Amino acid sequence: MFQQTPVYDRLVAERGDIPVQVRGEADRIHRHLARVLRQPPISQPSAPRNAFDPKAPPAAL
Repeated sequence: MFQQTPVYDRLVAERGDIPVQVRGEADRIHRHLARVLRQPPISQPSAPRNAFDPKAPPAAL
């Protein structure tokens, strides 16, 4: 992606190869997210329904 230049080489030596570090972290997050999304959902105790969110629309008066 970046052309190798003396300035870039010096920055990598001083600060590390940031683009490589960012790609590695993005890959780690991607793998973790894929694992989480593959897990079956955890069943939660049913909460009381909201009185303002009826199951069916009210009958016309």
